[in-house]
Amino acid sequence: MIRLRRPATAAALALAAVTTAVLGFAGPASAHVTVNPKEAAQGSYGRFAFRVPNESDTASTTKVEVVLPENAPVGSVSTMPVPGWTVAVEKRKVDPPIEVHGSQLTEAVSKLTWTATGDAAVKPGQFQEFPVSMGPLPQVDRMVFKTLQTYSDGNVARWIEEPTPGAEEPENPAPVLTLAPASASASATPGASPAGQAAIDDDDDEDSDGAATGLAIAGLVAGLAGLLLGGLAFARTRREATPKA
Repeated sequence: MIRLRRPATAAALALAAVTTAVLGFAGPASAHVTVNPKEAAQGSYGRFAFRVPNESDTASTTKVEVVLPENAPVGSVSTMPVPGWTVAVEKRKVDPPIEVHGSQLTEAVSKLTWTATGDAAVKPGQFQEFPVSMGPLPQVDRMVFKTLQTYSDGNVARWIEEPTPGAEEPENPAPVLTLAPASASASATPGASPAGQAAIDDDDDEDSDGAATGLAIAGLVAGLAGLLLGGLAFARTRREATPKA
């Protein structure tokens, strides 16, 4: 079970803010297409965004093609509308079929292509995100999404190189989604993600802290009442023991 403590959480947030401030300046020099978040659990559903920065000083990004890995088909893939962009979805046959909630699917999405219309192209110095919902995520260690980025001058950036763990990042890395086995915390509460379960656990801690505080107050009140009654009894005893004149 995940336990969140406020001081540690605050410290982590502060560290993240400082890290972003310090390292953020290095972003444009190594900008490439990424998938965010970069980690998820096998068998789960999630919302992911393909973040596409424009690296050209003179041309705009007009088309983005994302290829889903053949070795890791996903049963359900849906896209979120992006203003000024159209999306084309390509599918392929899969064998063996993908089982999703008891149903056997013989097709899976193989490619997503976003194309800019009008003045919606990603201009120099800008980036655009293309949200996608996917699940259940396959039982593999990672998903590599080879991506093509087309510019208005006809140039194409090919983000297709698969990063190797422990090695230097390639010049044109493909976006990678790392998948971890589903943890016990994710299944502790039906439908809860690890982050959601952590929040639930934190609420439980708050309830426990509140209950402990209530018990402490009740004990204090009971103690004061006992002292008061004891004092009254002592005073009464002294009156009864005092000889009458």
